[in-house]
Amino acid sequence: MHTVGTFDFESPEDARAAYESIGPAAQTVVREVARTMEFDREEYDERVTSDVVETARDALFASLLEVTVGSRAEYESWLESTDHDITEVGNENVDNVVWHAGPDERGVAATFQDEEDAAVATLRRQAFGRLYRDVL
Repeated sequence: MHTVGTFDFESPEDARAAYESIGPAAQTVVREVARTMEFDREEYDERVTSDVVETARDALFASLLEVTVGSRAEYESWLESTDHDITEVGNENVDNVVWHAGPDERGVAATFQDEEDAAVATLRRQAFGRLYRDVL
């Protein structure tokens, strides 16, 4: 069992503070990508909207969420020790699970057989949509 990522929150307020803190980084990423795509000032002003920057912030936030990766047995052992209400996606007949325990005693999990990176990415999107979107 191991973890990947850095963001793990005790409360929705902690999540909101982290989300706010990465706003400037999201803006910088969008600006540098637009520069690499050779947007002139007019095209930049037309195409880089607040929605574009917000989407970058959402993706950056989700990509930094701490995720635990383990076997089905390790996951089930963790489930026995937590009070979190977990939403699990995937097939229960595979060997591995990734999970994220969010604030407010809620969490998400996704099962996988071989593709850990894909499972982590899927879980982070699930976590953002199910646990954080409404509180951010």
